[in-house]
This record gives sequence, structure tokens and C-alpha cells, in this order.
Amino acid sequence: MTLRDDLTALLADAGIIDVDIDKAVEDEHVRSAAYRRVISVAAAATSRDGDRALVATILRDPEEMTARTAVVDLVDTIATKTTDPADFQKWSAEILPEIDRFSTEGNRGFVHRRVHDWMFWLSVKAGHTPTPDELADVTDWMQRRIAEESTSAPVLTVLAEHGRTKKIRNIARNRAEIRT
Repeated sequence: MTLRDDLTALLADAGIIDVDIDKAVEDEHVRSAAYRRVISVAAAATSRDGDRALVATILRDPEEMTARTAVVDLVDTIATKTTDPADFQKWSAEILPEIDRFSTEGNRGFVHRRVHDWMFWLSVKAGHTPTPDELADVTDWMQRRIAEESTSAPVLTVLAEHGRTKKIRNIARNRAEIRT
């Protein structure tokens, strides 16, 4: 299939009719915006059955960074809608084989790390208090997100003591003080 065919099919499946396909084929920014809209529609669906095919189609984009951005957007959107770590783990296991189609290890690794970060986030939201070693295995981005959003005093205490950056430690310390 061509990029034009892929875009036409994705947009039609999402019921999006106001995207200029010619512009989307020519300009990765227009295409990226179209992918975000398609992902928004797909993420709102109750069934996750089409997500692997969606990822496979997006990964055929000739601009790998555009494809990576779209896939990460899907991962982020599904993770923020998920409340059960087991559901997210099952979902991510379905799409991760497609991620290996990225030509660069950096892009494959980035998506794998993002999935790992969200698994960690969901476990913390479900009540798990991470150890310093577990905390060391997630990115600064996720540590900061947890410091900014967690309502668990024990989690904030671990971050205040073992967060990777001074900013993360300070955010967690300030929020932990408010909680006590």
C-alpha cells in the first residue's frame, strides 16, 4: 500500500473527512496532525482490537519520527485511560511486536521505555510503593510526572529521597509535606 492509501483508509475508518490527503502526503506536519485525530478516535473506542493494525499502518510512514510521535501518542492516550496495569500490559504486548519494525534502535527503545514507564505509573496508581531500585528504572519524565501527580505520601517520600534530579526531589518533598 502507498502512503496515500494508508492515510485514506485510516481517515475513512475514523470518519474524518476534512483532511486534504494530498497535503498530508506531502507534509509530515499535516500528516502528524491527521494521525493525532485518528488516534483520538481510536482511543475513544471501547474495543482495542484495531490498535495493532493502526500501529502497523502508521509505522509504514516514510518519516520514522512522524510515526514514532504518533505511536507514542497512542501509547500515552491508552495508558491515561487505563486503570488496570494488567489491561495495559496485555494491550502493550499486542502492539510491541509492531514496534520492532522501526529501523532505528533509538525509536524502538523510546517506545519500549514509554510503555515501561506507563506500566510503572499504573502500578503506583494501583497502590504500589516503589523501591529506590525500581524508581531508578524509569525515566526522569515519569519520575517527575509521579512527583507532580501522586497522592501517596509513601510514594512521594521515596521520590523526595531517591528522585533522579533535584527538581523531582523538590517537587516530591513539597507535595509530601502538604500531605502530612
